[in-house]
Amino acid sequence: MNLKTVNNKPPEFLYQQVIQLIKDMSEQHVLLPGEKLPSLRKMATNLNISIPTVKQAYQTLEDQGLIEAREKSGYFLKAVAIARSLPKRVKLSREPVIVNKQALIEQVYSAIHQVNVVPFGIANPVAAAPTDKALARNMRRVMTIAGNSAINYGPMDGFVPLKKQLIHYYLGFGIGINIDELVITNGAQEALAIALKCVTKPGDAVAIETPCYHGIIELIESLGLKALEIPLCPDNGIWLNDLEQALNDHDIKACLFSTAISNPVGSFMNDKNRKQMVELIESHNVVLIEDDVYGDLYFTPQRGTPAQTYSKKGLVISCSSFSKTAAPSYRVGWLIAGKYAQQARRYKRALSCSTSLINQWTLSEFIASGEYDRNLKVLRQRLRTNKDRMRFCLQQAMPKNTRISDPQGGCVIWLDLGGEYDSQKLFLLALEVGISITPGLIFSATSKYKSCFRLSYGVQWSEQMERAIITLGELTLLAKK
Repeated sequence: MNLKTVNNKPPEFLYQQVIQLIKDMSEQHVLLPGEKLPSLRKMATNLNISIPTVKQAYQTLEDQGLIEAREKSGYFLKAVAIARSLPKRVKLSREPVIVNKQALIEQVYSAIHQVNVVPFGIANPVAAAPTDKALARNMRRVMTIAGNSAINYGPMDGFVPLKKQLIHYYLGFGIGINIDELVITNGAQEALAIALKCVTKPGDAVAIETPCYHGIIELIESLGLKALEIPLCPDNGIWLNDLEQALNDHDIKACLFSTAISNPVGSFMNDKNRKQMVELIESHNVVLIEDDVYGDLYFTPQRGTPAQTYSKKGLVISCSSFSKTAAPSYRVGWLIAGKYAQQARRYKRALSCSTSLINQWTLSEFIASGEYDRNLKVLRQRLRTNKDRMRFCLQQAMPKNTRISDPQGGCVIWLDLGGEYDSQKLFLLALEVGISITPGLIFSATSKYKSCFRLSYGVQWSEQMERAIITLGELTLLAKK
């Protein structure tokens, strides 16, 4: 593959030749969407031209919408405008339904966790920027400082230094939290379970977004609750008019929503809509349980403000964890229970007594060292790059009418192949060749999304990932109904 370099003799200005070089690299896939361009200094050195010449070329490319400058990071090739539609809006459910998805979810779980498969089926963003070495250093420090006490039982509601760090974190949003209102849990799943147990009883209706993270659907089933599905906008979270209608028409005890970045669509609810959502829910005296596990993995200019900020009646319970930002296997999450703190502490004690002390202590040291924040910036950058690469590859590989979401954060993409395709069949075909995906049926309490599936770009990107996407595109031809 031959790429033209700059020449001091042709009639074009040098910066125009640099522009053409970048365009050639893009067209020939030497430079992929989301990839970082060489720095101004490196490009100038490589081409034996001045830095101002390269800067003029990059600024012109930015003006043309072909590259983008990211603060303190450099210039990146933008994703090609995709002439594909986003996922369709589904209809609001008429009635809450009893959930019966555990058997299917169990089947999918056992398959996607097989070894030696391309892990598109597992939403594990940390894999894109592993923290194992940094955490190992911090754990050794903890063992040196604490010795035997680090492996003992910890306080029931959490390691105090870690709780104080989280309180300072939320203070940055203007949210004041009493230390007794914050309970450390075994991952966000336990936090969500405790929150639901605090405000519902078996048979109650809970409003959830649709499509919805399958762990929430299974949790609702296990607690004997009913689910009412509220359609999700692929760009901006819950459709508020549908939510208002549901609150008016049904006796809903709680709303459980991804308040910042949703899974599996990756939509981002802006602060204005989030504030309106909280006001609407609290006006009906309904509790909002916010699942904010992806909140810090945003691609937008700023992080979404936690819904807790907008609560006037104290009817918001916030849940999150370090599983998506630091260490999935550490299983350290938390909930801000507010007025439900006493009940939450009782349920925590009954369910698991306490959360791993050494893991909490290690995470506390990780945060205090500054490594957590630095790694989080790297993680966001890599995930954003991976998203652009995956969308580009999917555009080339998938059937013409496939609808592809454009995540504004997180680590997953949602695809709808169209009614003639069966994603469950594609799921099985992909497993046979060593690729895991997550079929759409498990993201609904009913029978929606048969033609949809979710892919994770929380991976170490490589040519193997690109080949796997090409293979998936080929397998779709065999997945027609």
